[in-house]
Amino acid sequence: MTHLVLTPGATTIEHLKKVIEDPHCTVELARECKPQVDRAAAVVDSVVKADTAVYGVNTGFGKLASVRIASEDSAALQRNLILSHCAGVGDTTDATIVRLMMVLKLLSLGRGASGVRWQLVLSIENLLNAGVLPLVPSQGSVGASGDLAPLAHFSAVLMGEGEAFYEGRRQPANDALQAAGLTPIELIAKEGLALINGTQFSTAASLVALCVTWKLANTAIITSALSTDAIMGSTAPLQPAIHELRGHQGQIEVAASMRALMNGSGIRESHREEDTRVQDPYCIRCQPQVTGACIELLRFAASTLQTEANAVTDNPLIIPAEDTEEPGCGEVFSGGNFHAEPVAFAADQIAIAIAEIGAIAQRRVALMVDPALSFDLPPFLTPEPGLNSGFMVAEITSAALMSENKHLANPCSTDSTPTSANQEDHVSMAAHGAMRLRRMNQNLTHILAIELLCSARGIEFRAPLFTSEPLQAVITTLRKTVSTLVDDRYISTDIEKTSQLIADGQLIKSCKPVSLPVLLT
Repeated sequence: MTHLVLTPGATTIEHLKKVIEDPHCTVELARECKPQVDRAAAVVDSVVKADTAVYGVNTGFGKLASVRIASEDSAALQRNLILSHCAGVGDTTDATIVRLMMVLKLLSLGRGASGVRWQLVLSIENLLNAGVLPLVPSQGSVGASGDLAPLAHFSAVLMGEGEAFYEGRRQPANDALQAAGLTPIELIAKEGLALINGTQFSTAASLVALCVTWKLANTAIITSALSTDAIMGSTAPLQPAIHELRGHQGQIEVAASMRALMNGSGIRESHREEDTRVQDPYCIRCQPQVTGACIELLRFAASTLQTEANAVTDNPLIIPAEDTEEPGCGEVFSGGNFHAEPVAFAADQIAIAIAEIGAIAQRRVALMVDPALSFDLPPFLTPEPGLNSGFMVAEITSAALMSENKHLANPCSTDSTPTSANQEDHVSMAAHGAMRLRRMNQNLTHILAIELLCSARGIEFRAPLFTSEPLQAVITTLRKTVSTLVDDRYISTDIEKTSQLIADGQLIKSCKPVSLPVLLT
């Protein structure tokens, strides 16, 4: 079991991957955060006692910010805020996203600018580590004023309201807390607002998707090398000098990985001389340029999301005074850190990369099944075309998935709609942008699975010529699960099994020690 100590401002994507990859990972906020958290909480307490109007502490919310709330009603105000904002609908959000969302909320509160008690931090820790998973509907956020509805559904469980999963069973939140030996918390001034203001839902969904996309980007480097050998493509476009002259790091790295993957291929050596073809189609020749550009785009999105994971994104923010040790001294500032525009942009960038990786992979599939272009491979990669259709409709499926991803890649960040009686009149739609990425990644996984099946079959048709050791290791891994297609069979099962190999990272493991690009260093 993994244990993660969270240090706000210094937590990386590599740290957060432990939460993503290990559903039993336990967490704690670094205890050196407590003094700053306590100082901010003391400022809120002093505001309540002074009866000074401060948004969300002793006022209504959104358009109701001008309505003053009596100090004796501050706890009721926070409770009502959470319950009223539990307005989410749709499918239940994936457990990995919910857990990561809770971790990100801890990081945000741990910066000591939200004005919550340390007790609330411990309540979130205990919920996570006990394995109580709030039921969070996937729809309802527009990505500004925070991911209000999703975060409210999580926050309600802390109070014993709503629903949660515990030990695999969906049940009322209070029952889940009791079964786990936990006690509901009563929120006080500012705490409800601190919990639901923030980008943690959108950021968590984007980060989970990003980790999958990165794995698929590296898988695409492998499948593209296989496809190049299958059609007896040239490795001349992979020469280092070409890519160094342009200078893009992602392109340089992809070309280097492909060279290493194809090094020693007997297929390549067999047509190095006297090949009548002058240049391969773009889907072969321009693979480093396209996949490399996607690599760099994903890294840019990763940098944005890593910053956001460590950010304070609620409102108002509490800034304790630096020049005094007297408790309760500080200022309260209303701002707009809850606006998820950076996350929306990152999600859109990830979507574009997914669509482009799939688009060029699909063209490689189309190339391999076309006897006019595949350099003597049989039509649709079947030894008896006509009687058998081989990969004919698998290629059509890849085209359908590619086109769906192109549609889904249309930007969400450029959309906006006024909400809350026009008080919140520009929103990011970050949640929409983030949540569509899972479907896009599923589509890309299937496209790459089809490419892998086609390229492996194409290489087998080149016997007795042989491919490189790393690529043969990939084919061997595939053949342990999916046998060579000779006569037509129920091919959907082959695609699903191959997709699972890709999702599990088996292809990447099988071609070690070849170096593939890393996300952030």
